[in-house]
Amino acid sequence: MKSKTGVLLGRLMRNIMRSPDTIITVAITPIMMMLLFVYVFGGAIETGTVNYVNYLLPGILLITIASGVAYTSLRLFTDVKSGLMARFITMPIKRSSVLWAHVLTSLVSNALTVVVVILVALLMGFRSNADILEWLAVVGILGLFTLALTWLAVIPGLTARSMEGATAYSYPLIFLPFISSAFVPTETMPKVVRAFAENQPVTSIVNSVRALLYEGTVGNDIWIALTWCVGIMFIAYLISSKVFKRQLG
Repeated sequence: MKSKTGVLLGRLMRNIMRSPDTIITVAITPIMMMLLFVYVFGGAIETGTVNYVNYLLPGILLITIASGVAYTSLRLFTDVKSGLMARFITMPIKRSSVLWAHVLTSLVSNALTVVVVILVALLMGFRSNADILEWLAVVGILGLFTLALTWLAVIPGLTARSMEGATAYSYPLIFLPFISSAFVPTETMPKVVRAFAENQPVTSIVNSVRALLYEGTVGNDIWIALTWCVGIMFIAYLISSKVFKRQLG
């Protein structure tokens, strides 16, 4: 399965590399948000940090990933509607290889986009005192978050009837960080909003990444973040596998 998945992964990555505007397009919106919040709103937002871009970056990275996984759904939808998916499953390869190729493509393409956003953040003054192990932990959390959202993206990619339907699911995911600790501390929010913000997955993930990058110590947030990521990924994987078998099996 590994070799077949690698071939299918190579096909998808070649398509992306032939159209690098996909990665650039995904990066533009988060970068514009970062510029807007840092240089326009940053002076009016009190976060207790010297450099607002440091506070903001973890949330921007999650928005970047949420934007990127929409293309996974779109690529999968295109393969299904074009009949290419049906042709793949008639070939002597494991059917799971087809889905895993799309998932791994999402992981690689989103990693490239995240690197672009981090490079822009460095130009804006982002600095971190994290060591190599803490950076690896950040990479791991962002990787799990990407996998969780990607398996969610597989579901509309297989079931949507239109291109718009395949990508529309990502809109709530993109805006979820706005009701979290990504942009401002949750302590500044009204009680009802604060209760939601502190108990949704983005806040624990943002807090964990922020603590790893700047504080060096992580509390219970990292375990909550991992639980959310693994739980979402597991449930989405089960659902997408059933949908795949039912529709194309």
